[in-house]
Amino acid sequence: MLQTDVCIIGAGPGGAATALKLSYLGIPNVLVDKARFPRDKVCGDAISGKVSTMFNRLDPAIMQRFEALSGQQIDVWGIKFVAPNGKQIDVPFKVNYDKERDPVPGYVSKRVDFDHFLIGEVQRRENIRFFEGVAVEEYEKLPDGFLVRSADGDFELRCRMLIVANGAHSSFSRHYAGLAKDRRHHAGAVRAYFRNVSKMHDDNFIELHFLKEVNPGYFWIFPLPGGYANVGLGMRTDHLSRRGVNLRKTLESLIDTHPALKERFAGAERVGKVEGFGLPLGSKRRVISGDHYMLVGDAGHLIDPLTGEGIGNAVYSGFIAAEQAQQCLLHNQFSARYLRAYDKRVARVLGSEMKLSYQLQRMLRYIWLTNLLFNWVDRNRMLIDLISEMYSDFKLRRQLLNPVFWVKLLSGKVEWAKYRKTSDAAS
Repeated sequence: MLQTDVCIIGAGPGGAATALKLSYLGIPNVLVDKARFPRDKVCGDAISGKVSTMFNRLDPAIMQRFEALSGQQIDVWGIKFVAPNGKQIDVPFKVNYDKERDPVPGYVSKRVDFDHFLIGEVQRRENIRFFEGVAVEEYEKLPDGFLVRSADGDFELRCRMLIVANGAHSSFSRHYAGLAKDRRHHAGAVRAYFRNVSKMHDDNFIELHFLKEVNPGYFWIFPLPGGYANVGLGMRTDHLSRRGVNLRKTLESLIDTHPALKERFAGAERVGKVEGFGLPLGSKRRVISGDHYMLVGDAGHLIDPLTGEGIGNAVYSGFIAAEQAQQCLLHNQFSARYLRAYDKRVARVLGSEMKLSYQLQRMLRYIWLTNLLFNWVDRNRMLIDLISEMYSDFKLRRQLLNPVFWVKLLSGKVEWAKYRKTSDAAS
């Protein structure tokens, strides 16, 4: 039987990030996944700036190696938002960005490639033991940790700290930690790969289309290397059930008939089939730790309620979990009470952002309000700059939750330049 202080279940971005952070902290750990890599994972494939920020803090060489991968990732410099009335707003991730000078703010990479890259980083580290093709299905609570077993009994391991990062369908998350599916805080989505979608943005902006046919929800087009695109559709699960929406058929119908889409897909070719997946959203506060365990990423229901983006939050929560595990080992404290510090820190770092996303998600249910909001933003360049700065300024994101900030900003009582990353003096 294996023994370790820290065992991580699930080797996707959240689990791999946790293992890597622990490794750089000098803490040996075991990482286990039921799949053998490379393996595909149904996803939107967007990698936010959080990912590059966190890995650059850990070791800049990691992102340098990722950027050097030929044909496996594409740089993304912003988002194109499209309102139900057809109004389009391009929001760069950085005001007045310079592609030659500025660091890349985001990427799109197929999960089969990105996850395999992270496994390669894991295998570089001598103090990480990685087991693939091992399906852990039994979790036995012990006085000093957990005993985990594979279904066939060939794999057994005892650990003092269990970090669960095995995704949206985690049985541990549902049956042991008690994170039941809540249709009001869950979304269904489908995605397919297409080749040769026309009129893509020159700087690879990802696209979010808020169409009246799928309200509340959105249609997306994310560019990929080699002329490919990840194309999909998502909607909150309670609305899907209430309206009897078939996402696969709706995706195909929109591509074939929607005035804003059918021309762009006229010469496009679908590669592979339409795949579905579930998204446990972070719009509801949940307990994501307990005696000797923590939940990371999708297993902890930490997906952004508005955009559906989960990779960045998975990596961020994985880093926080690793640092909390370090404190648990240092002080020999693994109780649920001690581990509340993990929940509090995740809520402080990611909670305000997900709260804002949830508020926006609820607002966008109303088509008239969505159109009004887009028209208002389109007429105010300052607001587009403000949204751009949100992506790199976490302090500003927290400010946006405060109505007083908006009153002061729009009345001129708050100096906008104070919140700008690029000032006249800098330029």
